[in-house]
Amino acid sequence: MRTLLFIISFIAVALFVGFLSSQYTYSPLLFQGLIAMIIFAVAFINIEWGLYILIFSMLLSPEIMVGATEGATLGRGVTLRLEDFLLVVIGFSWFAKNAVYKELGLFLKTPLNRPILFYLLACVISTGFGIIVGRVSPKTGFFFVVKYFEYMIVFFMMVNHVENLEQVNRFLFCLLITCFIVSIICMLQIPGGGRVSAPFEGETGEPNTLGGYLVFMGMIIAGLLAKTEKLRNKHLLIVLLVAVIPPFLFTQSRSSYLAFIPAILTLGLMLEKQVIMVGLILIALVVSPLFLPAAVKDRILFTFTQREHPGQQVTVGNVRLDTSTSARVRSWQDALRDWTKHPVLGYGVTGYKFIDAQFPRVLAETGVIGLFAFIYLLYSIFKLTVTNLKEIKTPYLQGLTIGFLAGYIGLLFHSIGANTFIIVRIMEPFWFIVGIITVLPQLEKAEVSSPEPAKRIRFASF
Repeated sequence: MRTLLFIISFIAVALFVGFLSSQYTYSPLLFQGLIAMIIFAVAFINIEWGLYILIFSMLLSPEIMVGATEGATLGRGVTLRLEDFLLVVIGFSWFAKNAVYKELGLFLKTPLNRPILFYLLACVISTGFGIIVGRVSPKTGFFFVVKYFEYMIVFFMMVNHVENLEQVNRFLFCLLITCFIVSIICMLQIPGGGRVSAPFEGETGEPNTLGGYLVFMGMIIAGLLAKTEKLRNKHLLIVLLVAVIPPFLFTQSRSSYLAFIPAILTLGLMLEKQVIMVGLILIALVVSPLFLPAAVKDRILFTFTQREHPGQQVTVGNVRLDTSTSARVRSWQDALRDWTKHPVLGYGVTGYKFIDAQFPRVLAETGVIGLFAFIYLLYSIFKLTVTNLKEIKTPYLQGLTIGFLAGYIGLLFHSIGANTFIIVRIMEPFWFIVGIITVLPQLEKAEVSSPEPAKRIRFASF
């Protein structure tokens, strides 16, 4: 009961702070400092409480622009959100606690430590060199690279802190509750027309970001649903999955629609009776146009049926793409052409013009070294997930891992039309789950070997 009240209180606080922050542009510095001190103290006493705060702030916090331009998706401005500041405070608290209690360990050794280190070094070196030669704005480049570090801090906090499966259950519950709240808020936007976006994003919003988040969380929910044995939990997961579908459709995000197809097929391949499951999924995809809302069908068809705009559209064979897709294709072509001017280190993070696609952006900004490091990191995550899936025996933990793998494949395809792996609203829940997946086999073995809740799981130090 106390845990439930604690969770409800954090939800209310996250929603209230998000609402106030979106309504008022000025907050007294003293008040902000006081809140930061309180959060620091709470996280220092119990880092798990700080992580709960962070989870509920993920999709329920407003954005702040840092940089010379407006619009995070249009220029080189930096989008900072409430959870960015929370993560800094909670991260410092975590570092401070580890400094005081040295036996806790700072970075535990995992199969992802080396890939993470390589990628971060590539980003730091390329951006530092870009600042020196004048291609990168120091402020903008600094904040972007710091955001990359934020995601890794989330991962290491989870790996270091999770001690038993009861904690895993609580974190998953909070992540799913946050997803449900976001879905309900987004459903309320549908009658107003237009594209659905996440809460507290202002007038323009980022439907593509919401779509990627819902693809990822939807696969997590579906994986848990497929493997959960308790009937009550199945019913709750069905309700949650049903709540996710309408906002996902009305994001009208074509990158998200594209991501959904390989994600759901991957999920089918991971379940029992693979041939039957994949066959049913393919049939559902084929007949889906009969049941999809008109707005969704129009959005998909618009890719190929937009009226002609001379000089603004790309033609592939006999198919003319719409102006938005054409702009993406041209940006990829430009990145591949301009990358050859700085092939090793690239232009530095934010040193090249905006590209709304992950891999061309990584290549242009960090060069071939950064691209190889990035692919190495992605491969290591995939390998870790597959390896752990073979070791895990508990059905619902298998469901979590299968759902994550399906969602991960979906995000890889989503990144064709978005900077998926640097978007905070997608990456924070992503790295939370990666941290959980990393330690699941050890937690399961400890749970089986001991009838009591497992003590702290220790890994070799980094």
